[in-house]
Amino acid sequence: MDFSRKNIARFYLYLSRRGKRWIFRGLDCVIIGLSIYLAFSLRFDLFSMGQNFFPYIGILYLLFPIKLVCFWFVGLYRPVIRYVGFEFLTTAMIAVLSSTGLLATSAFLFRLNPFPRSVFILDGLLTLVFIIAARVLVRWIVYQSITMPDESNSPERVLVYGAGAAGCQLAHALSREEKYKVIAFVDDNRQLQKQNIGGLKVYSRSEIKKLIGKYNIESILLAIPSATRQENLEIVQNLQYFGVQIKTVPGIGEIISGKFSISKIRKIDITDLLGRAEVQSIPELLEQNILNQTVLVTGAGGSIGSELCRQISRYCPKRLILYERNEFALYTIDIELRETFPDIETIARLSSVTEQERLEKVLVEFQVDTIYHAAAYKHVPLVEENLTEGIYNNVYGTLSCVQAAINCCVNTFVLISTDKAVRPTNVMGTTKRIAELILQAFSERRGSTTRFVMVRFGNVLNSTGSVVPRFRQQIAKGEDITVTHKDITRYFMSIPEAAKLVIQAGAMGKGGDVFLLDMGEPVKIYDLAKQMIELSGLQLGKDMDIKVTGLRPGEKLYEELLIDKNKNTPTKHPKVFCAEEHSIPWKTLSPKLNYLLTISKNGSRDEIIQSLQAIVPEFTPDSRGTLSKGAAEEMFKAENRTNVIPFSQKKSVN
Repeated sequence: MDFSRKNIARFYLYLSRRGKRWIFRGLDCVIIGLSIYLAFSLRFDLFSMGQNFFPYIGILYLLFPIKLVCFWFVGLYRPVIRYVGFEFLTTAMIAVLSSTGLLATSAFLFRLNPFPRSVFILDGLLTLVFIIAARVLVRWIVYQSITMPDESNSPERVLVYGAGAAGCQLAHALSREEKYKVIAFVDDNRQLQKQNIGGLKVYSRSEIKKLIGKYNIESILLAIPSATRQENLEIVQNLQYFGVQIKTVPGIGEIISGKFSISKIRKIDITDLLGRAEVQSIPELLEQNILNQTVLVTGAGGSIGSELCRQISRYCPKRLILYERNEFALYTIDIELRETFPDIETIARLSSVTEQERLEKVLVEFQVDTIYHAAAYKHVPLVEENLTEGIYNNVYGTLSCVQAAINCCVNTFVLISTDKAVRPTNVMGTTKRIAELILQAFSERRGSTTRFVMVRFGNVLNSTGSVVPRFRQQIAKGEDITVTHKDITRYFMSIPEAAKLVIQAGAMGKGGDVFLLDMGEPVKIYDLAKQMIELSGLQLGKDMDIKVTGLRPGEKLYEELLIDKNKNTPTKHPKVFCAEEHSIPWKTLSPKLNYLLTISKNGSRDEIIQSLQAIVPEFTPDSRGTLSKGAAEEMFKAENRTNVIPFSQKKSVN
């Protein structure tokens, strides 16, 4: 019979809970006998043990049953050995003290010769030490044997960055898992360095490179939930050059509460670093157009539209109508909202914003109070190649929604616009600027009770078709990352932040307002690609490269949010500003729109471009990504772009 360590471990694991408890009861019987024998040996002469035992034979008969009953009553056999922690020490101490006290009391009651006090003390100490040692030994034999890695399935060797409460809890949790092996802690606190915590040594940040080489470290887990976003950014920037993966974990509360799951350990993502410190929302602005009102969101299945629906659902609307032309997108967000917010009445309507009659029926049927118009074609190259569809959806779709809102007496209409509407160099941006002009024109008309508001912002992280998901896919496939230009920059904002700010901006508008969201500093896309490669534990030039493919039709090097910086005014929200943009009276705009919609169906590309320029004179379609001279000088000084900070050098994210 093979009594190897692994076979013993397997035998133990196959036993029932009752069987395992009987094993420990038998083990404790041996411990009780060994402890009393050693206690007498230390107190009396080893060679006259028989004579020393004889006077205490009466209490020796009670020793085993009293101790075993106390151990059972206190709960010494309830803990699962695999998950035993420091709390077991308290249980064991209570079990030993109570059994020793009960034994002394029994000797007094039954008028038995009690053990000498020194024997009582020695027996108690030895029993406590042996009980704890036995559990530790069993745990080591069984679970260390089972988790001993094969060469083909070795655990991931990791460092835990942060030796505080979160780091210690994380290391303790990972010690029960087979997938990870914690090698050491790293902490910037000098008082903790060179100390041992839970059997793991604490090192300084300067020793990471040595540890990686010595122990073949594969990942560094960040366990510093108290760190600010700026501190996290600095730590990651210092760690990314070591060529190992950087991962993050949940907050300390989740770990301590026992809700921590190994599946929640994930790689640090670029979105963790691009996201800005959250600005406190103003509750009354979030509730103003939502609380107890009927809200409709067009393009409800898109990136911005779906997040708007999630945020709106948190502020108790009377009902929420999802208006979307894509069946799968509508189904996805509808199911999500019904499961997440079961108390909110959610209504899904499959239709296009260009169908004004259909939209009006929905608005009348449900007495809609607020519309958030997020439906639009936003992908620049696709709209550039499909002018008619882009114009019809973005221009005529907006016009249809505006007219439907007026006809049905909707209180508030909020348009989701884009930074590409400023000095547009592409058709998509131009159509969005025309959409703004439509809202401005109707705001100036008398007799309308609908309040029109426009909100303009830049790129949102992880939106459909944006660069971050594209880069992530290329890295996962091991492909070279493609960037259109080495100097191209973009503003970035998280989708939830954008949605919240849109709602708050919409509540502040008086009618015809163009609001701008503070997008922070622009980010160089080339640096963004480098950062994503390094965060994946790869090296640029060795594991993969970045290819510059050239600007696409209609693509700008730089995006703007405002034409005239001197005309933006602050609002009650620190991240929202109001712009003063020129408008066109409806009598002037209407015939131009009619001509645009007619020519877009039957005219040539040149005719369509000319009709767009007739409405938006600043549209420069042939620039192929170059700003007008005045805009370039105003924003970036061409040769000395001091306000474009390379992403790898950023010290904070506003």
